[in-house]
Amino acid sequence: MTWPATERCFPTAVPGGLGLVQDLLNTVPSCRPEEDDLLGDVTAAQTWVSVALPTWAERTGRASVRLTLTEEDLPRLRQLREQMRRALLSRCGTTSGETARFTSCALQVNLHGDAALTTEPEGEGWRWLTSAILCEALLAQTTGEWRRLKICRNEQCGRAFYDRSRNNSGVWHSTRGCGNAANLRASRQRRRAGAEAEPAPDPQA
Repeated sequence: MTWPATERCFPTAVPGGLGLVQDLLNTVPSCRPEEDDLLGDVTAAQTWVSVALPTWAERTGRASVRLTLTEEDLPRLRQLREQMRRALLSRCGTTSGETARFTSCALQVNLHGDAALTTEPEGEGWRWLTSAILCEALLAQTTGEWRRLKICRNEQCGRAFYDRSRNNSGVWHSTRGCGNAANLRASRQRRRAGAEAEPAPDPQA
């Protein structure tokens, strides 16, 4: 099982169910000009969710889920994606964040006989998927994994990646790709700034 949106650009996904959140974030077209928005139309969205949800079920030990999306679901899912992307960028200080409230999604909480608590998303279409996404994000926050899910600082990329650095200091989804490109641009800008700052030669000299 794979995460179809994330693996379009790189194979490393986040652990467990948080991979579903990362995959939603990576449905945006980025990295390559020919990429499509996987939430751009119903056919693309249904193809994506039909692969992503079995992967989520496998990684979390849940029963397989079949979800049917309609045209009405897509604006809500794109809005959720954008809200989460803005929140992650805000956490890194790249943008200013706003509080988003989700009042139309249901989540069933089960208290089992051994005192274990489990959650199950409820609803149809975008409501079910939003519940699943928020549940995984909240669970990742309690385990400390949520702080490692980030958006690549390269604006031309914007991939959601899992920061595996020891001190959680990563800002690029790929240091060899986006990181080197950003450092090269910064170096060129410094050279141009230095050249502009040099005094013009004295014609009387």
